[in-house]
Amino acid sequence: MDITWWGFAALAAAAALVGFSKTAVSGANTVSLAVFAAVLPARESTGVLLPILIFGDALAVLTYRRHAHWPTLWRLFPAVAAGVVVGTVFLFWADDAAVRTSIGAILLLMAGVTMWRRRGVKEATGTKDASEAKEAGNSDGRDMSGPAESDDAGASAGGRLKARAYGVLGGFTTMVANAGGPVLSLYLLSAGFRKLGFLGTSAWFFLIVNTSKVPFSVGLGLIDARSLLLDAALVLFVLPGALIGKACVDRIDQRLFDRLVIAATVLGGLQLLLR
Repeated sequence: MDITWWGFAALAAAAALVGFSKTAVSGANTVSLAVFAAVLPARESTGVLLPILIFGDALAVLTYRRHAHWPTLWRLFPAVAAGVVVGTVFLFWADDAAVRTSIGAILLLMAGVTMWRRRGVKEATGTKDASEAKEAGNSDGRDMSGPAESDDAGASAGGRLKARAYGVLGGFTTMVANAGGPVLSLYLLSAGFRKLGFLGTSAWFFLIVNTSKVPFSVGLGLIDARSLLLDAALVLFVLPGALIGKACVDRIDQRLFDRLVIAATVLGGLQLLLR
């Protein structure tokens, strides 16, 4: 791969942003996705980015492993597996433009749905936003790192249908463009996850899902010796980004955290559509 110094600097900054997103604002690495696709051929960029994401996932698991909500993960995994298979088939025939357009449209649509849902909660409760509504409804001192919805609610017909829909979309988008972060982020926000539960559940989800994608990516020719050589240089920048994210996350209040996740989703969707 012929990369200029400016190109490598952009990739290094994007790798640091991966680390930051894994320990602070999940979904922000959609910007990294766009940077990699701008510097490298779009198809090759997904293979280079995947090992960097896995390293970031491992750091996130080490940081937030105790805060994962496993019932949510088990509900998502079967549908995600189906989405990964669909995404693999899609990659055989879709060109880069079709991939970018479809994923960008999905991200913007889901961000719009999430904001609409949050506005409905605001109007129904009279609080400033959905985050305050959750706090108002859980003022008894309980641990707020998990979801606002109960396990029983998540296991209802509506909860299962939502998990399947988001799971298939997440599996599809993560396979074709490593863009599953915003999909999972919107699902966890809609379920009422607070910061620590959000980050812990996301960390385990993507470590498992991204690792399972490696054989598919190798089979499609997206990961090879040249891409791994570039990864070896770029992965050094993930750790500083993760440490900065860890230092910042405690300073970000819940409302700002939710808004940053949605803003990163919208930005990533627009970048994919406008390229």
